[in-house]
Amino acid sequence: MRTHHTVVSLLLLIGLAGCQKASKDKPAAGSGQGSGSATVSTGSGSGSATASATGSGSAAAAAAPAEPKDIDSKDILARTDLAPLVYVKHVLIGWKDLARPGKPDERAAKRTNEEAAAFAQEVAGKLKANPDSIDALVKESSEDPGALTGEPYTVKQDTPFVPEFKNLALRLKEKEVGIVKTNFGYHVIERIPPPPLDPLESADILARPAEAGPVQVQHVLIGWKDTPAAKAGRADKRALARSKEDADKIAKDVLAKVRAKGDMAKLMKEFSEDPGSKDSARPYPVSADAPLVEPFKNLALRLKLNEAGLVKSPFGWHVMKRIPPPPPPPPDPLESVDILKREPVTAKAKVKHILLGWKEVHAEDPRGKNRDRATLEKMVKSVLDNLKKGTHIEPLMADLSEDPGSATSGESYDVTADASFVEPFKKLSLRLKVGEFGVVKTDFGLHIIQRIE
Repeated sequence: MRTHHTVVSLLLLIGLAGCQKASKDKPAAGSGQGSGSATVSTGSGSGSATASATGSGSAAAAAAPAEPKDIDSKDILARTDLAPLVYVKHVLIGWKDLARPGKPDERAAKRTNEEAAAFAQEVAGKLKANPDSIDALVKESSEDPGALTGEPYTVKQDTPFVPEFKNLALRLKEKEVGIVKTNFGYHVIERIPPPPLDPLESADILARPAEAGPVQVQHVLIGWKDTPAAKAGRADKRALARSKEDADKIAKDVLAKVRAKGDMAKLMKEFSEDPGSKDSARPYPVSADAPLVEPFKNLALRLKLNEAGLVKSPFGWHVMKRIPPPPPPPPDPLESVDILKREPVTAKAKVKHILLGWKEVHAEDPRGKNRDRATLEKMVKSVLDNLKKGTHIEPLMADLSEDPGSATSGESYDVTADASFVEPFKKLSLRLKVGEFGVVKTDFGLHIIQRIE
């Protein structure tokens, strides 16, 4: 079960950007829990062109395309010093025989690999001669729709971009330019200086050392028509009709109300444009490795308890308040309390699980949405009885589980303390002995987990 805020909000994912590494859904991460956390832009790829030929009534495979030209910046990639965090902009250039995710770009579909390589080297030459021309060259030539917002990409070692992109980005010096090939094409990347703070941002708070977290925060999101989110067509309709100046005024007013001990839930409901929290007043747990945009994390991890501040992200203004952590919920009667009380018995567990929801707590599977609690309890008892008798978990997963990432495949998950699964799922997994099974509750339902290794 991936962290339940992975799919909570359109507003807080890492990526407005393309060039992100594709990943398979983990337990219920793709369940749609929450309020729509699709990435704002489409991917940076431009599809794939697979050639075929037919003759005399039988199919004959076309010749495979030649190996792409290697124009990677090997001198930069050979460096051993990696920056912890960089800001980069890039020009993506594809070609017609490149098999890559997404819809083909019209320009790439007309270009050979040789032409793409030559064009990438030409763009790199222009940038090296004038690093300040990056915005114009991105707008003119890049095939990554995420880059066209004008915002830089924030890259760290754990950012979910394709590894080749990260490997080059983290080795670049400021204003330096390099080239690397990925499954999306050639990337001409320039590292840029950190963007300056907006005058309204809470610079005094942002200058503090960050905590590791997790901390709990609530926020009011206020966007405007020129944010990258709005330009990508993913902003609230109020933001689409608002200027930056108008957003500034609202953000200042809301921040003053929060600092005057205003009711955060009411302010969120009235002003916030975050679909994942505006109506529920849901807080976000924030840690250094949380899959949230960097500005949001930067402020959250520097706020003192009950303090409020203001920060800008590609989605707009975040008026944020740190709140006390919620008290732990009482255990569900079906949970394996005896196992959960143990100290962890392993640092890494391979597990399989069956996810079952009910009307009050469920993923997006209609079975869980329509199931009452009494039926759930009977199902859990039946599954546990079958497992005790030695029934293999895989057919039960296929028949019953509501986790779209593993139900039909019988896939196992590798769980460690720092893996991006929700805490209850990790907590039980790391306390199970090999072959043992137990039950734990998360925001997606009840998980019957069996440790395989």
